[in-house]
Amino acid sequence: MDVFRQRGRVVTVLTVAAAAAIGLSACGSNSGSSSSGSSGSKQVNVVGFSVIKSAYDDLGTAFKKTPAGQGVTFNGSFGASGAQSRAVIAGQKADLVAFSLEPDLKAVADAGKVDPNWATGPTKGIASSSVVVIAFRKGNPKHITGWNDIIKPGVGIVTADPGTSGSAKWNLLAAYASAAGANKDQAAGKAYLAKFIKNVVSWNDSGRTATDAFSKGTGDVLISYENEAIAARAAGVELDYLVPDTTVLIQNPAAVTKTAPPAAAAFLSYVESADGQKVLAGDGFRPVDPSVTATDVKGANDPANPFPKVAHLITIDDLGGWSTANTTFFDKTNGLVTKLRK
Repeated sequence: MDVFRQRGRVVTVLTVAAAAAIGLSACGSNSGSSSSGSSGSKQVNVVGFSVIKSAYDDLGTAFKKTPAGQGVTFNGSFGASGAQSRAVIAGQKADLVAFSLEPDLKAVADAGKVDPNWATGPTKGIASSSVVVIAFRKGNPKHITGWNDIIKPGVGIVTADPGTSGSAKWNLLAAYASAAGANKDQAAGKAYLAKFIKNVVSWNDSGRTATDAFSKGTGDVLISYENEAIAARAAGVELDYLVPDTTVLIQNPAAVTKTAPPAAAAFLSYVESADGQKVLAGDGFRPVDPSVTATDVKGANDPANPFPKVAHLITIDDLGGWSTANTTFFDKTNGLVTKLRK
């Protein structure tokens, strides 16, 4: 059986995975058998954002076949990134945390749960990456060709909610950046974002629940991670997607907690290794390791060339870094997104 329960490539399982925010136990593991703080523990408690679950199922299975993974068992908890971060701060058991975006992990580090130097090393603390894409109904009935088409009247947008979801923040930043352009035209970005938000017909608590809402018939377009669109297609969901000419590079951080057993650190090292990145690539994530080449990715537009080069790839640093972006766009009182949603 898979590490975080058997992984079904069907849309109903996508729904179950989204709902399983806490208490999702691994097959063969005993959640009370050993504490995460025990140096000899072979149990690793993983707390992560919703859309990473299937990939961590596969990573755990592959890791257990390595010498370092012998005898290791896993407990998994997956849900909206922001909510998961707050749960760990509040005391939820965690040995390895994997969030959608850096501020969620930084909050855990600021709370003393993770070493403040977590963002060092070859990958700078980034375990997986993707890009924001536009998904739409099979056959493209709304004739979606890029960002400009989704703000037209009559186009219903489905996305996650930035109040709970890291995925949502990536989505909204990509929408803004697409209009602001290379000149960083704030007025153009704001005007576009206002039209984008006006067309949103469904805000969801996580990227996974947004996918589920879209798969059940809500809206005309889904804004999401590339890997999520790939996973949905592989699961049989009737959708197509495009990688826009301008989009945002998604970078998902991961770290072990201060009380984690050595097995957790070994697992994270595996995730960041070339072998681990190959597993992630198979699940639709763009490899963090540039030496890893992905082929035969089921669900991708071109399985043999699943991750096409983006003409204008925007990074969070291009937007001023997370400290600036969170304040500018998502501050609970004065953030641009907050004001536009009122």
